[in-house]
Amino acid sequence: MVELEHLALIWIGVFIAVYFARKTRLTPVLFYLAVGAVYVNTGLLPHESDDFIRGFAEIGIILIMFALGFEENTSAFIKSVKRSWGIAFFGAVAPFAAAFIVIQYFWQDLNIALISGLAMTATAVSLTMVSLKSEGLQKSAAATGIMTSAVLDDIASLALVAIMVPIAAGDATPSFAAIALIVGKAALFFGLIAVLGAWVLPHELTGKLIHKMKFLQGWGVRNLFTFDDGRHAVLAALTLALLIGLAAHAFGFHPAVGAYMAGLILKEDFFHIIPDQSQAAYDNVHEIVENVAFSWIGPVFFVELGTNIVFNPELLVSVMPQTATLVMALFTAQVLSAAIAARYTGAFPWPDSVMIGFGMLGRAELCFVVLDIAFVQERIITEDVFYTLMLTAFWLNVAVPVTIALWKPYYSGEKTLGFLAPPRSAPSP
Repeated sequence: MVELEHLALIWIGVFIAVYFARKTRLTPVLFYLAVGAVYVNTGLLPHESDDFIRGFAEIGIILIMFALGFEENTSAFIKSVKRSWGIAFFGAVAPFAAAFIVIQYFWQDLNIALISGLAMTATAVSLTMVSLKSEGLQKSAAATGIMTSAVLDDIASLALVAIMVPIAAGDATPSFAAIALIVGKAALFFGLIAVLGAWVLPHELTGKLIHKMKFLQGWGVRNLFTFDDGRHAVLAALTLALLIGLAAHAFGFHPAVGAYMAGLILKEDFFHIIPDQSQAAYDNVHEIVENVAFSWIGPVFFVELGTNIVFNPELLVSVMPQTATLVMALFTAQVLSAAIAARYTGAFPWPDSVMIGFGMLGRAELCFVVLDIAFVQERIITEDVFYTLMLTAFWLNVAVPVTIALWKPYYSGEKTLGFLAPPRSAPSP
């Protein structure tokens, strides 16, 4: 029963967060994180979440990412990869370097600096995408650029985790075989996703070779979505998301990456039941998935994430100079590197470029995984470094919805700055 009491508290907190979000016109994500921090520091929630809440939160982030991918245009995502390589590269190198330099300056330990730089590298794309959604910008060019860049960053960060953690812990030395294995697994996973989207799911395949293979025609995923007159289409969609999420986990990625890809490869025509009803079937599934993801399961992830912020007054005061320095360094390095890369390697307009810079500020999933390995499992970093990185991640997460909300008028063309491009029409939500 204790687990259910915790869930009831979290859901009450979600209502409170949404109320204050409406009053302040900020995204609820900021208040979900605040609710989690308040709960854990007042003793309403334990410092270590129970397995039930952790599992619920894990399902939440999978649903959020699936819902976001479900709204995305597949061709736009693939096209964006070509524009986003520079954002992913420079938007990862700059914060890594900034964190490495700051931590090395204060603690004078190479291993601690390396791990700290790694923890501060990967972008919390889920936080950014939910923040963009609250502003009606989830389908914008900037959102697609952020998503593709963050996915590329996650792949690179996972490779670096496999390489650098054993080095920092003194357990291993880097090898070409280990690096090649990580790169090969990434290429294989995304290759399988491409095959699934192009050759397995479509109901009616095109092409001269496929056209001759009559036995392959009519076996697409539409049969699953239209089973029992489409009454179980939501179950089919969520099962697909979970299976691909599990596949991603098997390849060494976060399941949320797989869930996003599952949503990305689903198309409206997969839901065709009878003529003129495919749109209604698609809209019904979309509405239910969105409600589950953004109203009652997804928010649990962010509240649980906020419970990682446990304040020790003495340590909090002692690390304030380090935290302030690191936050300013990372904020500057991340926004400038991502924005400049978006403008000059991705050819994004300046309003989009700056929005991408702000959208890359968040630090969450992979950051906390690295911190757990480095502090709890391997004891590579000390407690004061751990607090510094945790507080830095918290303030960077706070900065995401705030900066996105503040920049929205400039992004949509309602306001202008002298160095930006001329005003333009707002992107369609």
